[in-house]
Amino acid sequence: MVRRAKIKDVPAIVTLISDWAQKGDMLGRSRLQVYTALRDFVVIEEDEQIIACGALHIVWDDIAEIRSLAVNPEHLRKGYGRQIVDFLLRDARELECPKIFSLTYKPEFFKKFGFQEIDKSELPHKVWKDCINCPKFPDCDEIAMLHILAPSADHQDNP
Repeated sequence: MVRRAKIKDVPAIVTLISDWAQKGDMLGRSRLQVYTALRDFVVIEEDEQIIACGALHIVWDDIAEIRSLAVNPEHLRKGYGRQIVDFLLRDARELECPKIFSLTYKPEFFKKFGFQEIDKSELPHKVWKDCINCPKFPDCDEIAMLHILAPSADHQDNP
């Protein structure tokens, strides 16, 4: 079950992300970065071990990013990534954030949620502030994916 991350989860989150970052599959996050963005993170815990994490980072008034989505390799293909993304999309809807993007090497995964591939130049400049820390900067080879959230029934005006 997905839950909000807690302070005690930070070392496990950093380790999980670092394992994928060392393979070049995602941008690493330091403990400081995870602590300062802890309220963005959600996790899945099994047998007192963090086996998946992800974050919804608000970038501006109309756009947020799903980032740091990582699943322990021993737990791949069990639906944990899907649970995290479903939770984060619900969170974005509750915040009334209309656009969600992700930079990924797994576009097919995000397409299952209604994300569409876009040219990175379509994203506002504000989203690139973290890229300066990436070892692949300025030659990013990640694929930009964008999802426009349909307004939920809760947020629509009734005549």
